[in-house]
Amino acid sequence: MVKPPETKPSNKTPAKKSTLDRDFILELSRLLDEAGLSEIEYEQDGRRVRVARNVAAAPAPVAAPAPTVTPTPKQAASVPADPAKHPGVVISPMVGTAYIGAEPGAKPFIEVGSAVKAGDTLLIIEAMKTMNQIPAPRAGAVIQILFEDGQPVEFGEPLVIIE
Repeated sequence: MVKPPETKPSNKTPAKKSTLDRDFILELSRLLDEAGLSEIEYEQDGRRVRVARNVAAAPAPVAAPAPTVTPTPKQAASVPADPAKHPGVVISPMVGTAYIGAEPGAKPFIEVGSAVKAGDTLLIIEAMKTMNQIPAPRAGAVIQILFEDGQPVEFGEPLVIIE
């Protein structure tokens, strides 16, 4: 556990000079590395310390190809080459592992052609041991599923297209 720096009461007016403990900041930095975080913030008695690192974008890992979906002729005309530009795209609100069903072997929440209402669960993203239900932002028919069950997804990644 990170121990905060000790502060001594003073009758003097507070100075503008920083009174942060260098060892405490280094300990937060070490904790940042150990926990694999990109930033950490600590606040006590009105003093706040935020330690963050600039994470250079690592080369993207080679991902497995997206599932092949053969749209009907009507759907084919409405699916743009770049799914992220489709007006009905649902993007990932977080980084995690995407699941099409509530548990392995369970019936999937959606399939291509499924009719959904606004608020219906489309999929689950597991992030930090928490299962997050991703709701449909609008009603329509699922015309494309752009992720594979049990595979990692990134923030902002297109997941589903609803038309």
